[in-house]
Amino acid sequence: MDRLTAMRTFVRVAEAGSFTAVAEQMNVARSAITRQIAALEAHLGVKLIARSTRRLSLTSAGTTYIDQCRDILDRIDEAEGDLAGERKTLRGAIRTSVPMTFGLMHLTPLILEFSKVHPDIHIDLDFNDRRVNLIEEGMDFALRISSQLPETTVARHLTTCRSVVVASPDYLRRHGEPKHPDELTQRACLAYSLVSRSSWPFIIDGAPHWVDIRGPITANNGNALQEAAIQGMGIVYEPTFIAAEAIRQGKLVPILKNFQTPILDMFAVFPGNRFVPRRVRAFVDFLAARLGPEPYWDQGLDLE
Repeated sequence: MDRLTAMRTFVRVAEAGSFTAVAEQMNVARSAITRQIAALEAHLGVKLIARSTRRLSLTSAGTTYIDQCRDILDRIDEAEGDLAGERKTLRGAIRTSVPMTFGLMHLTPLILEFSKVHPDIHIDLDFNDRRVNLIEEGMDFALRISSQLPETTVARHLTTCRSVVVASPDYLRRHGEPKHPDELTQRACLAYSLVSRSSWPFIIDGAPHWVDIRGPITANNGNALQEAAIQGMGIVYEPTFIAAEAIRQGKLVPILKNFQTPILDMFAVFPGNRFVPRRVRAFVDFLAARLGPEPYWDQGLDLE
């Protein structure tokens, strides 16, 4: 048994969830694929894949082993690429999880730009606002927006994320503009549902100040909340990477500008101490360079 070939096959089967699909991709008989996996399991003395009539799933041993396989195979690909003098030609796959709205609005154009320069890299995007388990789901990295990461997290800082409180001109004509964050308790506020509390944070006199809010709509998508605000249904507190264009177009007006909102950071978070392939490092470097300390969506935006 060629163990490296068997490891590559195992990774492909686990990612595809099907022996048949991998056999078709490799243009071999399905039995050849199942024999490779069976031989690998016999060599290791454990079951890697649980088989059923409906689907394949990894056993606990398989879940541990696949991450080690990816690490080993990435290191081999990197070493062979270096020896072949291919430093300028990046190849392979990159799997990443990104916040839904940010990914659609800002990351997609950057990926297209990167792909034109590196056509041999396949990028697999998971648009998702939940915090995925990077190791269990085989991700090379995830974009995370946070005020602080755990000390043990392996991450690269990409840019800053500011937030703004906005409402439509129509809403402000009908209801007036609040002068203090505490007035929001009596206003129609549009809430993001994927947070742990129904309140909005401000910095007042140097200290955190949370304001409880309520309103007609709660949603797990920032674009939906912004559209509701544009339609005059209430006030929304959202990142400038969502609101900036609507503010520039006059569809939304920043309010409570004298009260600071916390500034968050955007990170590329990696799965533990796993080896980071050169293609992944190149992509993250590209994102950091394009986003920069002051992201392009904030430039020229008057929020003071």
